[in-house]
This record gives sequence, C-alpha cells and structure tokens, in this order.
Amino acid sequence: MAVTLVNPDGLPTVDVYRQVAIASGSRMVLVAGQVAHDADGNTVGPGDLTAQVERAYLNVGIALAAAGGSFADVTRLTFYVVGWSVDRMPELLAGIDRAAEALGERPYPPATLIGVQSLATPDLLVEIEASAVLD
Repeated sequence: MAVTLVNPDGLPTVDVYRQVAIASGSRMVLVAGQVAHDADGNTVGPGDLTAQVERAYLNVGIALAAAGGSFADVTRLTFYVVGWSVDRMPELLAGIDRAAEALGERPYPPATLIGVQSLATPDLLVEIEASAVLD
C-alpha cells in the first residue's frame, strides 16, 4: 500500500481521521469536489446532510476506482459544508459511517472541514474533494 496514516506523538489523537498521511507511491490522483449527485445528475437527499455526505463519499469512491484506487490510497480529504456548525457533526459522521459500510472500508485520511455559505446549487449541502497516491 502506498499510504500510511498516523497520529504522531505531540499532536492530538483524533478518532475520525489521522493527522498525517505518508505516501510512497508513484501516481497521484486528484479527485474534483464530489457532491450528492447520482449518475444522472439528480441530487440525492435534498435537505439531508447525512444522505448527501454518504452519496458524495460514494462518488469519491467511484472516482478513485476509475483511477485504479480506493479510500486506502487517499492522502487527504477536504469537506465543504454549507452552514456548518459543530452541532451538525453527528449528521456528518452518520453519513461517513453509512458510506464506510457500503464501501467496506473506513476512510481515516487527514481531513479538513470548511464551512461555506453555499455551493454550486442551492440544494447541495456538502462537497468532498480527495487526493490519493497509488503505487
């Protein structure tokens, strides 16, 4: 595997992601921000952050698979969440849990969460972009 995820001594241990990704592969994959659209471009889960996180994660997984990778190769995730507040964390984590169950793997790469005013269309609540390194 080209990616090792760690929580180094001296940094807080975070349950839902690792602080550092060490990549040793030779091919970098950059996945554009994925939203809660199905293959036909329809929004999945209007008004439901959990459903939209799940679908955006699954879309990231589809993009990674097209490049020959999976979440095991991800070195970084960035979340853009409309109207973010800490009380929405359970919804976000529930969406990640549902996607992890569907994917059969739990993604723990370093992650950044950014609260935003809006995304490309008003029905979208989350966008997730990913970077990965493959052997």
